[in-house]
Amino acid sequence: MPGYYADRLAGERLRDCYALAPPRVRAYLEAEIAFVLERITPEMQVLELGCGYGRVLRPLVAAARSVTGIDTSEPSLRLAREHVGPAPGLRLAAMDAAGLAFRDRSFDLTACIQNGISAFAVDQERLLAEAVRVTRAGGRVLFSSYAERFWEDRLAWFEAQAAHGLIGPIDREATGDGVIVCRDGFRATTVDAARFTLLAARLGLVPRVQEVAGASLFCELVVP
Repeated sequence: MPGYYADRLAGERLRDCYALAPPRVRAYLEAEIAFVLERITPEMQVLELGCGYGRVLRPLVAAARSVTGIDTSEPSLRLAREHVGPAPGLRLAAMDAAGLAFRDRSFDLTACIQNGISAFAVDQERLLAEAVRVTRAGGRVLFSSYAERFWEDRLAWFEAQAAHGLIGPIDREATGDGVIVCRDGFRATTVDAARFTLLAARLGLVPRVQEVAGASLFCELVVP
């Protein structure tokens, strides 16, 4: 699945996926943003991994001193610039989240939400390690995945995306236990609390893992 979000599910197509979100999914998306905003103060420098078309960037820019958004998709980054509009504190860059071109301890908060830890299809330990590396001591790293009890709502949302031709048809036989598989090769997995804890432990860190709004599972790390 590498390249899926850079090629097929990018720019306007990615934006269309969110336009299809039913009320329960919209509430989940807003709750994730609110969770991040609660941890941002006006003097902070913030990094968002996998910023897409800028859905989360806009509220981040309004809350922080500066915000950097990275993504592997050039069409998504162009749309993000348009979506956010004029913002002196915003920087956008085409970059792999598992190989960040930033110096150590460059940001006060690094966020990768809406299941980016699975969607990026990269080594999860390396992804987490890079996020920690570029975050200052005392700063926070936030990753989220889906809560188990959000499964039916999540599946219905993906089915709507498939029905509109934005992703491939759902492979019903291969889909289940937190994994959505499409017949075009798309595969959406999840990370549970045990996995988050294991990944953090490999970096010598103890995470705070909590469920948010009955939909998200957030892993919060304070960088030593």
